[in-house]
Amino acid sequence: MDKTIGFIGCGKMGQAIMEGMLKAEVVQPANLKVSTSRASTLTKIERKYNIKGSINNQEVAQLADYLFLAIQPAFHNEVLAEIKEFLKEDVTIITMAAGVTIEQIEKGVDRKVKVVRTMPNTPSLVGEGMTAMSVNEAITETELAEVERLLSSFGKTELIQEPLMDAVPAISGSSPAYVYMFIEALADGGVRDGIPRQQAYRMAAQAVLGAAKMVLETEQHPSMLKDDVCTPGGSTIQAVAALEENRFRASILEAMKACTSKTKGLKDH
Repeated sequence: MDKTIGFIGCGKMGQAIMEGMLKAEVVQPANLKVSTSRASTLTKIERKYNIKGSINNQEVAQLADYLFLAIQPAFHNEVLAEIKEFLKEDVTIITMAAGVTIEQIEKGVDRKVKVVRTMPNTPSLVGEGMTAMSVNEAITETELAEVERLLSSFGKTELIQEPLMDAVPAISGSSPAYVYMFIEALADGGVRDGIPRQQAYRMAAQAVLGAAKMVLETEQHPSMLKDDVCTPGGSTIQAVAALEENRFRASILEAMKACTSKTKGLKDH
């Protein structure tokens, strides 16, 4: 892609995205421009990815065709005010923070601008991310295809309507945390029954990975896949019954509700 990709801010998620793009060779190091608030962080990133950066956000804003705002929600208004006079006329701004809306970006730069609102997740670090995205009407089909190509370099993407974006953290943005807790619990159970700790982690994690892959590749309903594991009168159905008795699914739904409520609350600050 012969476009300049800019990053304002570059924490773990920003670096995961950059690394995915470089590994997939959708961009070259020369086409990446990064700004960070700390010179020490910038030096590490420049050495690691063989790119050039700056501690001046305006320098990156002047160069970027696609500009990722890899910053916390609370910093968006401040950064947009700082860079709005330096943005390219045809720039596409990509936000990746919970609760930050397309309208907020447009207001922040005081003009109609191309905006992509995204919500990636931490498995992007290993190339298995799930990124939901919404776009405004200024984005062309060609630009949408380019953005999808960039985001697909570190996982899968789903294009959804913006009113649904507040629900995304609960289902894919924050949910890896719930899955890690599940893996930890499975491993604890294995350790209780005598399996060494590191083996238990590997076995539990691989079981979760395999189950997820079955859902994606077979496209069967999860309930059908569950039924395939449950033989009549067997141990698996006993385990499923115990999970139901202890409100397994209800607990997940309550956790997601709490996550969504918090996400919606971020827009009020």
